[in-house]
Amino acid sequence: MAGLSAHTPIPTALTLHSASRMLEVHFDDGAQFTLTCEYLRVFSPSAEVRGHGGPMQTVPGKRLVNIVAIEPVGHYAVKLVFSDGHDSGLYGWDTLYELGREQTTLWQDYLDRLAAAGLTRDA
Repeated sequence: MAGLSAHTPIPTALTLHSASRMLEVHFDDGAQFTLTCEYLRVFSPSAEVRGHGGPMQTVPGKRLVNIVAIEPVGHYAVKLVFSDGHDSGLYGWDTLYELGREQTTLWQDYLDRLAAAGLTRDA
């Protein structure tokens, strides 16, 4: 469509709050999101979680997971290294923005999938 920008919002700040296990993300369009490390871990864009092309995996037991490192990947993504050793997901700017924007809906879907599978957030 003419006149519409295809601009993906770009983070202007990523702040890890280790004690509360939260990642605060500010974008250049003014949006800001506070995402739990658990949420980011269970919605990792890695093939392990995304199901290698099949259904998304429901990852239990991550309530206390934390981010131990944030590594830039070019100018388009970050690699989050989690305290459980998971580090294979690249979080592109569009993915971080979508996870922030859709957090309420995605989180409830995750909780529903856990309950349906008889799984828990606790390790």
